[in-house]
Amino acid sequence: MANSYDKVKTLIRTEKGTALGEERKYLFQVDRRATKIEVRKAVEDIYKVKVQDVHTCIVPGKKKRVRQILGKTPDWKKAIVTLCEGHKIEVT
Repeated sequence: MANSYDKVKTLIRTEKGTALGEERKYLFQVDRRATKIEVRKAVEDIYKVKVQDVHTCIVPGKKKRVRQILGKTPDWKKAIVTLCEGHKIEVT
């Protein structure tokens, strides 16, 4: 059985993700098979916060070339999690 740390892989800390923090929204890289309900429960369990809303999307991988060989990075799933009023995640 998968635990919360298997569903939510990492908190994405980019310029866009940092700007969304003011709106109580946080970006997470999650497991491709994780549903919105599983992501909600995992974030609430890991960070001890109350989640208001979850949006997910699959980010397509980029094409990469190494000499003559054309390859592709894997697709991954991103979750935008909105927290309830008064809750926030401490990012260090």
